[in-house]
Amino acid sequence: MKTALLTILLLVISNIFMTFAWYGNLKLSSMGISKNWPLIVVIFVSWGLAFLEYCFMIPANRMGFKENGGPYSLFQLKIIQEVITLTVFTVIAVFFFQGQKLQWNHIVSYICIVAAVFFAFLPSD
Repeated sequence: MKTALLTILLLVISNIFMTFAWYGNLKLSSMGISKNWPLIVVIFVSWGLAFLEYCFMIPANRMGFKENGGPYSLFQLKIIQEVITLTVFTVIAVFFFQGQKLQWNHIVSYICIVAAVFFAFLPSD
């Protein structure tokens, strides 16, 4: 249980860095901070954040993987990661990007993804 929770916690942290690496430049640009930065600078800043993402994601996947003694199959790890990614993205988009509204169709699509998690954890034997 401890490994399962630690895996999920590390994936959440990694996804926070990933979301800012992928979308933080848009917020910085809209705030006027990086609007005039050359694209290569924006890329390197994003790479730096992505490096931090990998510092949490790689250990999470290694410790969470069943063949390394963890509780999750490879497919379960991926599906968990996708749900975490959408959850972290949604929180950041709603709270940091004013004007971005969570619509009913987004909620329905998220429910479908959560349903995928349910099916991924059903016994397959």
